[in-house]
Amino acid sequence: MNLVEAIRSRRTVGSFRPDAPAREIVLRAIELACWAPNHKKTEPWRFCLIGPETSARIVELNASIVAAASGPEAAETKRRQWSAVPGWLAVTCLKSDDAFLQEEDYAAVCCAIQNLSLALWDEGIGTKWSTGAVTRHPEYLPLLGIAPDRERTVGLLWYGYPAVVPHQTRRPVTEVLRELP
Repeated sequence: MNLVEAIRSRRTVGSFRPDAPAREIVLRAIELACWAPNHKKTEPWRFCLIGPETSARIVELNASIVAAASGPEAAETKRRQWSAVPGWLAVTCLKSDDAFLQEEDYAAVCCAIQNLSLALWDEGIGTKWSTGAVTRHPEYLPLLGIAPDRERTVGLLWYGYPAVVPHQTRRPVTEVLRELP
């Protein structure tokens, strides 16, 4: 797949086949993610491959959050949906005391996630980038062995072979472009 095709065809995937992609493919994608633009060359991205035991704990943490907000039926629906995800990856950013650097580093990690998503898509693997309530819960980062005073969450990525590839459209460039004389 060429770059233009990869960018135009990549989708957020929420429904995966049960077979998990090979670890080596994911590691290659992480290596490509690390080539993201990074103004101060701080390389602030950190990746955490999440195995079945830890993902089950995240599923339960999320179910408790959903149950508190929407009740037990909604929690059970989320538990089933999340338990079916074959691959999990947490992406964090090193924290900085410099507010400007922190913002630049966060943007660099977002670029790294896009690189990662495109690299996986090129292998036929879809992703879903989540910043949902579970990723902001005080128990989430410690559950991953991450010190909240040193790193911040940028996303929780699900990955796997798509069961369904959603259709998507975008506005024409004339609706998002401002040209100045």
